[in-house]
Amino acid sequence: MPAGAEPLALYVHWPFCLAKCPYCDFNSHVRDIIPQARFAAALRRELAHEAARLNAQGGRRRLASIFFGGGTPSLMAPDTVAALIADARALFDAAPDLEITLEANPTSVEAQRLRAFRDAGVNRISLGIQSLDEAALRLLGREHSAVQAVAALDLARTLFDRISFDLIYARPGQSLADWRAELDRALSLVSDHLSLYQLTIEPGTRFEGLHRQGLLALPDEDDAARLYEETASVAARHGLLGYEVSNYARPGAESRHNLTYWRYGDYLGIGPGAHGRMTLDGNLHATRRHRAPEPWAERVERHGTGLMQDEILSPRDRAREMLLMGLRLTEGIDEARFARRTGLAMADALDPAILEAATEEGYLRRDATPDGTILRATSSGRLRLEALLAALVL
Repeated sequence: MPAGAEPLALYVHWPFCLAKCPYCDFNSHVRDIIPQARFAAALRRELAHEAARLNAQGGRRRLASIFFGGGTPSLMAPDTVAALIADARALFDAAPDLEITLEANPTSVEAQRLRAFRDAGVNRISLGIQSLDEAALRLLGREHSAVQAVAALDLARTLFDRISFDLIYARPGQSLADWRAELDRALSLVSDHLSLYQLTIEPGTRFEGLHRQGLLALPDEDDAARLYEETASVAARHGLLGYEVSNYARPGAESRHNLTYWRYGDYLGIGPGAHGRMTLDGNLHATRRHRAPEPWAERVERHGTGLMQDEILSPRDRAREMLLMGLRLTEGIDEARFARRTGLAMADALDPAILEAATEEGYLRRDATPDGTILRATSSGRLRLEALLAALVL
């Protein structure tokens, strides 16, 4: 179908946290007092403003998913979550199986809110556990213990049919045996989805400073690769298949919201620093909102939106973004949809010599289907995806 007629995903950014984790480069801010009422009103106003803009294109857009991310959205008042869900359902044509995810941390305070979030309409919870090892949790600056993490998971299972949680691996000093044992324990607790991220040093974080001073050493490239391969192997033994570089799920339990990003669909992002990709007047717009919470709120109060950037993407930009996102997926990229979405044939977006070499080396493959051709990265290719994409995409 035309890109503008595809279902829409809605992302709501809550920027506040109890503390800033030393590895985190997300748009998150620590406040002693969170102005709940002000930010609830601003989020609702910006949602209404952007919905009017989208729906003016030819009727109410179909809404497939809502994702409350952050920051720490489990610090939101449950009434705010309920109001935003109700607004979204009223403003868009909500799918009968609308997926509504909220990220939460497993501290005892936040876990106590899970029932209220369920009652607000959330039907999928994503817990930021990050580790089941107490020393690792301290290293990562987390506010919860492993005992609290397990308790939060136990409670979540009684409230939600769909549960995901995050773990971080390739930590300093982590051995293959240590990670295998931790992952086996985690997979004995998980319901249907797990996000497993390699620890990376991000600019501007506390870990970057420690790494630069030689006070924090990560596993080398070969050890990290072995940890990645073991991750997929252990997850598969528990029935969770890798459908994206860092995400594993039982068949049918994939995150529909995140699939919109990776498949390069339309998504509306509201809240401080939120990004979006939206089809308007036949063009794909890249949108970005003011990062700082208070200036964002001031702009919304004055203008109805905190929008700072609204750029029409060229066919070349669209092709580059779709390749960078879509080759992360095990399913790959349908070449016909690529052409519809970007306005370029895939052959015109790739370096032909690199494509041929990567195919011969077994990093990429093109598979014929009854409906066309799929380009996908193999497991070996996904292991080298960053370097591969840098050379491959024109």
